[in-house]
Amino acid sequence: MSKPLILVTNDDGIVSNGIRVLAEVMSEIGEVIVVAPDSPQSGMGHAITIGEPLRLIPSDLFDDLGIKAFKCSGTPADCVKLAKHHVLKEKNPDLVVSGINHGSNLAVSVLYSGTMSAAIEGAIEGYPSIGYSLADFSHDADFSHTRDYVKKIAQEVLSKGLAKGVALNVNFPPKQNQRIQGIKICRQAKAHWEEEFDHRKDPYGRPYFWLAGNFVNNDKGEDTDVWAVDHNYVAVVPCQYDMTAHHSIAQINDDWDI
Repeated sequence: MSKPLILVTNDDGIVSNGIRVLAEVMSEIGEVIVVAPDSPQSGMGHAITIGEPLRLIPSDLFDDLGIKAFKCSGTPADCVKLAKHHVLKEKNPDLVVSGINHGSNLAVSVLYSGTMSAAIEGAIEGYPSIGYSLADFSHDADFSHTRDYVKKIAQEVLSKGLAKGVALNVNFPPKQNQRIQGIKICRQAKAHWEEEFDHRKDPYGRPYFWLAGNFVNNDKGEDTDVWAVDHNYVAVVPCQYDMTAHHSIAQINDDWDI
């Protein structure tokens, strides 16, 4: 049997450690193509490039793995679109994987995440898709404990499939002395960022702002992604791009004078 075709992308850029680990693991189970941003795109959400040209340039960064790779001047969502329409052309990937992100994408962060937006774009295109993130923002983060779980989850999706329009948001706890306790299928925690803007001045005296803030989690449920990662589990949240609040439709129709 032919190997599954796996598209690998990310939002930290093609030179990041996380995408290297992801490509290595995926090469153990399938034929891999890498299409990733040429520079960091964290926090870009589902942005796409419409007002300027996109550039797609071959990269030799994965030649030692026998993997064909391209760096893209656009966003993570752009990378998936270009992969579909230009790189893969007549072929459809059996799986789209994004990451491994340097830093978690828990709770509401999924809305801002370029990592997850690439996975969601894959789901929009009709491909089983997974976004992987590690709760460690350091440049030299240790991904070694994620490898077996990255592979296992990908193999499960390849074998069993996903519901149409669903992408998995997978978050790993940071490397610790304690071993990972296992995998939990979770819901997204009802947590958010309380933002602050640090008001500063540049050397010329001109004002600028730097986004800061604290992550606030008042959700005490033990079935959330935040709880799972805090307790050293791998958190898996099924996500969808249909953002309709279905439960509100009847209420609005009943209450509004329309």
